[in-house]
Amino acid sequence: MKIALIGNQNSGKTTLFNVLTGMNAKIGNWPGVTIEKKVGTIKGTKHELVDLPGIYSLSPYSIEEEISRKFVFEEKPDIIINIVDSTSLERSLYLTTQLLELDTRVIVVLNMADMLEKKGITIDVEKLKNELGTDVIKISALKETGINELVDALSKNKTKYELKKYDAVIENELSKIEFRLEKKLLHKKFIAVKLIEGDERFSGYKSDEINSVIDGLKPKYDTDLEEVIATERYNYIDSLKDKVLKRKMVREDISDKLDKVFLNKWIAFPIFVVIMFAIYYLSVGVIGSYTVDLISLLFENIGMWMESTLATLGASEWIVSLVVDGIVAGVGAVLNFVPQLIILFICISVLETTGYMSRIALLLDKLFRKIGLSGKSLIPFIVGSGCSVPGIMGSRIIENQDERKMTAILTPFIPCSAKLPIIALFAGYFFENNSGLVSASLYFFAIFVIILSACIMKKWVFKNTSSTYISELPNYKVPSAKYIFKDVFEKVTAFIKRAGSVILICSIVIWFLLSFSLNLEYGVNVEESILAKVGDKISWVFYPMLGENSWGATVSAIQGLVAKEQVVSSMAVIAGFAENVEEGSSIFGNGENGQGTGIFSFFTAASAYAFMVFNLFSAPCFGAIGAMKRELGGTKKMLKAVVFQTILAWVLAVIVYQIGSRIEMGILSVTDLVIIGIILCIVVAIVVKKEKNKECSGCPYCKDCDKK
Repeated sequence: MKIALIGNQNSGKTTLFNVLTGMNAKIGNWPGVTIEKKVGTIKGTKHELVDLPGIYSLSPYSIEEEISRKFVFEEKPDIIINIVDSTSLERSLYLTTQLLELDTRVIVVLNMADMLEKKGITIDVEKLKNELGTDVIKISALKETGINELVDALSKNKTKYELKKYDAVIENELSKIEFRLEKKLLHKKFIAVKLIEGDERFSGYKSDEINSVIDGLKPKYDTDLEEVIATERYNYIDSLKDKVLKRKMVREDISDKLDKVFLNKWIAFPIFVVIMFAIYYLSVGVIGSYTVDLISLLFENIGMWMESTLATLGASEWIVSLVVDGIVAGVGAVLNFVPQLIILFICISVLETTGYMSRIALLLDKLFRKIGLSGKSLIPFIVGSGCSVPGIMGSRIIENQDERKMTAILTPFIPCSAKLPIIALFAGYFFENNSGLVSASLYFFAIFVIILSACIMKKWVFKNTSSTYISELPNYKVPSAKYIFKDVFEKVTAFIKRAGSVILICSIVIWFLLSFSLNLEYGVNVEESILAKVGDKISWVFYPMLGENSWGATVSAIQGLVAKEQVVSSMAVIAGFAENVEEGSSIFGNGENGQGTGIFSFFTAASAYAFMVFNLFSAPCFGAIGAMKRELGGTKKMLKAVVFQTILAWVLAVIVYQIGSRIEMGILSVTDLVIIGIILCIVVAIVVKKEKNKECSGCPYCKDCDKK
């Protein structure tokens, strides 16, 4: 038996799916799209359960709704489990009224039943069952109550009767349309409603007789028929709610009290800043650095053991160098930062599971809408903090084409897990006492660059960006340790697999190019190597941001196109040492006392910050570039995006270095920068105000206008 699980976002659908299937689930993508597909077998049965994307209606206006509609029509599930948030019955029942128009058995599941009493809500389940004409079961997916009753109901045969949701005129015309549709056609009632709504996706079912019925219906209403249908649905839901739902006055719950703080218009954003600073302070600062020492010691011992073991076995000098200076140095340099990644992933996962990230999306929506984005763009940005590839693909949830393309281009600007080793390495060495603050500053620098880039693209490239962001704010929840462990484990495992494959191969290539000259002579001085000769030819490009023609820094930055983690790995291999990489001593040392080769000893705090800025905002890895190509719709557009990202990164890095180096020389002071910043803010505010005044239509409602 094939069963579909359908419900709104934040209704507990994923929790119920996990409870019903356990770990017996396959995860992939829906054909043709990158939205996640989950299929599993319900425990103790042979029933196949398909978890459909979270949706608010079956009208196929978004990719998720299109997927759900196609599945119902083409896959023909035997049963639909419609999970409903019982604490927001009126919102959830809109989708239910559509599902009950299908010729498929529907079981309505009232989830979060344990929350009803806390909210002072009472639902008469028997009356609701009689009104809807189908099974209604009260459960708590989180506490796993009512699950057995749900599973038992799947095996029972239940014939539902047809609901009368619309006024007599519409119901009469629907019957006429159904009569004129093919006799063997499934879901006639649903299709008839769609034809009245004027949904072009169902125009293939039209005939002259059906058109005549619809044309005769239009003059009977003063408004669009789609709006009439929606109004009738809501009227039915209001009537149903009055019959089955009772509320009593209760005190504000904890979510309401917390929202008065976290969504306060004066302190919401400062709180967000403090939280993000705390996350980077924990992951890159004191705690993260301490945990890295343990991994560093492990790889130091591995390198020494491998060197002595290979020498004992009689391995050639070049084999020893390949394993120790190439593989162990390259891969170990990246894996040293796994503890910091774990802390970062735990913090982000906690913010997501508690419900705080939904508040951030709402908080930033107003700002984003002014620059051509919306709160929906924040979802790919959040996903992109783990890896840019799924973040870019996640932009498909955005309906507006221009906004979707802008989001795909801007998502790589978010510091992903692959960029954390670069940030941790440079911040930990050059800003030892303020590594957390410097790391957090890059995160907020990324937000600034996203806003700046969005303004540029909205002005000259993507001019048709106007969409709204609607999301149900979930109640604050205590984080689930099980979910956090699984989420972090999957992300860290993916990072390690990458280090064990891409980084390994790249490290071997870098070692080869460093160990041989253009004449393929082994053991040459590093300055005579193939890599050094190639790097020397293009190092001038990086001179304005580094103050030095460094072939080592140049080729390491270019390696970031393969994988951003490879920047640190390349520097470690070039420096020629595996130990203490996380502290930077073997990379940035001057070559004395066995500490480094001196190749990267030219770095200063200013050039270090500039180098981080360039690697943060330049073209992403090949995987992300491939994802951008798919989302932007072609190679030409992708290349334009890559050029834009790289040029912007170069300009920003040069500005940072030129200002930073002058501060180091005492030509500029921090006070000077603050004053310049204030002047620039005033100038920008004046320009923006003038631009808005140009757009004003002169209507009398300026008091409530977004353009005021």
